Amino acid sequence: MGCEIARSRRHRDNHHKIYAMIPQIALLGAGIFVRTQYIPRLRELADFAVLKTIWSRSEESARAAAELVRDFAPEVDCKWGDEGLEYIAQDPSIHGVAVVLAGQIQVDVSLRMIKAGKHVIQEKPAAESTREAESALLDYRASLNSLPHLPIWAVAENYRFEPAFAEARKLIEAVGDLMNIQVIVEGSMNNTNPYFSSPWRRKLYGGFILDMGVHYIAGLRMVAGSEVATVSAAARHVDASLPPPDNLCAQFKLANGCPGILVITISSPSPRLFWRFVGSKGTVQVERGVVGKQHGYTVLFYPSGGSCQSSFHPFCGVTEELKAFFHDIDISQIEGRAYNADSRSSFVEAARDVAVLEAMLESSEKDGAPVAVKAFF
Repeated sequence: MGCEIARSRRHRDNHHKIYAMIPQIALLGAGIFVRTQYIPRLRELADFAVLKTIWSRSEESARAAAELVRDFAPEVDCKWGDEGLEYIAQDPSIHGVAVVLAGQIQVDVSLRMIKAGKHVIQEKPAAESTREAESALLDYRASLNSLPHLPIWAVAENYRFEPAFAEARKLIEAVGDLMNIQVIVEGSMNNTNPYFSSPWRRKLYGGFILDMGVHYIAGLRMVAGSEVATVSAAARHVDASLPPPDNLCAQFKLANGCPGILVITISSPSPRLFWRFVGSKGTVQVERGVVGKQHGYTVLFYPSGGSCQSSFHPFCGVTEELKAFFHDIDISQIEGRAYNADSRSSFVEAARDVAVLEAMLESSEKDGAPVAVKAFF
């Protein structure tokens, strides 16, 4: 009996020790993406992080969001307004913060939390412009002088965490020399889409082109394994119900010399999305679609002289991205020092996506003149 009690006590103590290391997080925001993506994913990942606090601009929306998480976070607290933000910043029990707010204020709020010593995962885009991103990075790195360790700053774009793009990146090694790349985006942003009336997205420089486009650039850069060096583009505004521009056609050249095209139509009667990488020994294509009622990506590999190989991967990027963020917080806490977090969600990676689209929009304003893409290090 004594041995059983001792074992039980050891198990209990280990359980408390493990639980104590689970990151406690705050969720800033209560909008559509929080309700449809973050809350369901946090429910799935309840063993990886404890949702301690939800914040929103108004008390009403904060309390409404808190009720949606009671089943897996029964003790969740809710805060609102600037006073609530300051409370979260000063709460030592909160290790990480998810910033899911309007794109125009995310950088300021993220830096506020970072300077309070919190790890941050911020929704995309990384910034409204490369100028803002560059200034934010300088501010972030300067924090090293006043903090015992540099908190993680992740940007949630999720495409880099989709298994389909990881598989496509591996397959690229088998296609020989890349000869050209095609990225075709025919979106379905109309009045049936929940984000159609989003005020902050409509006020972004580039509108939905920037908000949605960072995903497509992330997929392109990840699979190609080379940076976009120069671009030449033309943009149009066709649908008056959408902010300008709603169409973008661009030529680009990678740093390794490979040329490509990117075509984005925000609202199309025939939605389609694919990335195609044509090489001297084969072709890799990633396309979005539905298989067996599951939404995801199909990876197609056409080897030279062989039959097509196909695999399907259901969407899981948001889940995997959050899981990686919580893991990085865990390791950072255990080691008690600055930690090299998963580079796929680094602020620098996300800033590079913004830089490509900004260069394309700038080129369009200059009647298609070639523009060099700003480099971030």
